[in-house]
Amino acid sequence: MKGKKLWWQLPLLLFLIGGTMFIIRQQRSIPYQKNSGFIFGTVYSATYQSEEDLQTEIEAELQKVDNALSMFNTNSIIARINRGEQVVDPTPVGKMFLQVFHMAENISQETEGAFDITVGPLVNAWGFGSKEGSTPTQNEVDSLRKLIGYQRVRHVVAHNVDRIIKSDPRITLDCSAIAKGFGTDVVADMLRKRGIENFMIEVGGEVVTSGISPSRLPWRIGVTKPTDDPLAESNELQTVLNVTDRAMATSGNYRNFYYKNGRKYAHTIDPQTGRPVQHSLLSATVLAPNCAIADAYATAFMVLGMEKAKVILEHHPELMAYFIYSNNKGEMEVWFSPSLQDKINE
Repeated sequence: MKGKKLWWQLPLLLFLIGGTMFIIRQQRSIPYQKNSGFIFGTVYSATYQSEEDLQTEIEAELQKVDNALSMFNTNSIIARINRGEQVVDPTPVGKMFLQVFHMAENISQETEGAFDITVGPLVNAWGFGSKEGSTPTQNEVDSLRKLIGYQRVRHVVAHNVDRIIKSDPRITLDCSAIAKGFGTDVVADMLRKRGIENFMIEVGGEVVTSGISPSRLPWRIGVTKPTDDPLAESNELQTVLNVTDRAMATSGNYRNFYYKNGRKYAHTIDPQTGRPVQHSLLSATVLAPNCAIADAYATAFMVLGMEKAKVILEHHPELMAYFIYSNNKGEMEVWFSPSLQDKINE
């Protein structure tokens, strides 16, 4: 009786095996598309398995993010808020802005203000924005610090209208440390909604991956060795990570810096002190469930330094980090989350 039952199950088993092989062959026959272009003042690239070329759709999604968060788009929501407007349009673009605003607010709280989207005026004062390298006086720094602090800006809903209220009208918002990651997420979400499972999206170095690469292997993403390279000419890698179904972002002080009177000033500004950070951490790479979170935490960790960053990682098991730092002898060393061990390709 038992053998007879197995006999009747055999055709079903063969049908399932054949169906699975057919699906695999069909999936392998679908080509990978490759697109690239410019957005947010940087380069984006997209590799995804699809019969269709979706570059127009990808750039439309990125443009929505630009319309919400770009400092250089005079009609963007963030630019209008910085000019003194309060009302956030009840549109998909407006919802994007509020989504990022609340994400930034939450990460600011989690990092005790190390991540702060109001820090822009200090970044500019130290010569990393619209001004060239300069060193503000302590009085200038103290004056600007009165306009810095994520707690000084809040989202309120009054009579079903979304408003952004600033404690001082001179306060400005700058989401550049989270916008690229968010834009990467937006494109990834669009591809998923279209049923695309295998892709890699990269915007200005911030990456989201899913499934497998064209070589049928996990996506492999390099971490750049942090050498002083303001022109971004060096492509030497510190390591390569197997990154699948994760987002990855890197922040470092090895590209955007200047020397004055023999002293190096890096672009990472501590919102608490109002000054460029001075510690041993050279580069922070973060892997997270989405790229906006990875982007923001990578920036925060560069502000905090390695030891304080490790404390935060203990409370956030969903995050993995790869830190490159300078030891007491000035030599480069690395530290990474134990959960990252099996993803490292030396």
